[in-house]
Amino acid sequence: MAVNADKPHLWKVDSTTSVDMYNDWFVKLAPKVYRDTRVKTTKDVEDALSWTNHLTSIETSVLRQYPQILPMLRMTTAPPIARDRLIGLTGVPPNLVESMEIYKRLPPRTNVVLLEEHLQKIARTIGKLADKDIFSWLEDKRIPSERDIYRAATIVADRLCGAETDPIIRNAQEQRQLQILSQWLKARGYIQIESGTGLRHTHMQPGTFSFRLNIPIALEDQKNINIPIDTVVMPKAFHIGDFPLLIEAKSAGDFTNTNKRRKEEAIKFLQLKRNYGKHVRFILFLCGYFDAGYLGYEASEGIDWVWEHRVDDLIDFGV
Repeated sequence: MAVNADKPHLWKVDSTTSVDMYNDWFVKLAPKVYRDTRVKTTKDVEDALSWTNHLTSIETSVLRQYPQILPMLRMTTAPPIARDRLIGLTGVPPNLVESMEIYKRLPPRTNVVLLEEHLQKIARTIGKLADKDIFSWLEDKRIPSERDIYRAATIVADRLCGAETDPIIRNAQEQRQLQILSQWLKARGYIQIESGTGLRHTHMQPGTFSFRLNIPIALEDQKNINIPIDTVVMPKAFHIGDFPLLIEAKSAGDFTNTNKRRKEEAIKFLQLKRNYGKHVRFILFLCGYFDAGYLGYEASEGIDWVWEHRVDDLIDFGV
């Protein structure tokens, strides 16, 4: 039985209330989140500069030891270059750059000789394009002062944070949503189980919940993968072996992005049903810009939801 998906007469009011809640949070907390991230990023940039002798010597050994500095190095150039532009300029394999930036490691099983050639190309390209207005000591051929280094690091940190503003805000909002769910569940006597303890959804005790739990599925090509779920709850009235309630936390700061990505939840839900049957219970926890177009699409796919401003609706899902 649906809780919110079958009540379109409430969607507009709920959407407006949710937008107001998101905007209030953004105005109050987002600037602090951004500032805190910028402070940490500045320190990270200072470390990376020291490892490269303040960009005077970008050694391949440094890139091998600290592959995670590549996004920072892309922001030291004039103009700053995107990931795909770096791949195009250097001619290195895309998986090398993606592995260094996304997984913060070098790709496994890479030919050592080829790897060295590719890293040299990256180092040379960054060196040629280094922004000498920011790193003035490169032009003057002098040792930079602490103030020079700090100033340059803050500029690069601003570039990095500017490129990552949306993920920074989205991650902070997601953490806040999970904290709200945790507080609500614990107030009703639920016990949190850490997901890193080898916990499986099939072995969860009634009255427990976990964050970021992987649910294994087999795709149509028989390939096995894990689907990460934000919150998995085993209601107190359930029994061991019953399929728990799966909750995906969703927040959004504009309507366009949510409608572009609305198929993601439907695909995930379909994959879960193919593996575990039609009784899979999968809902969304929403805060922000979710309009009737988004809600109608999810409802048509059999997905229900709980609004953050009405979290007590979880009771109607048996929690």
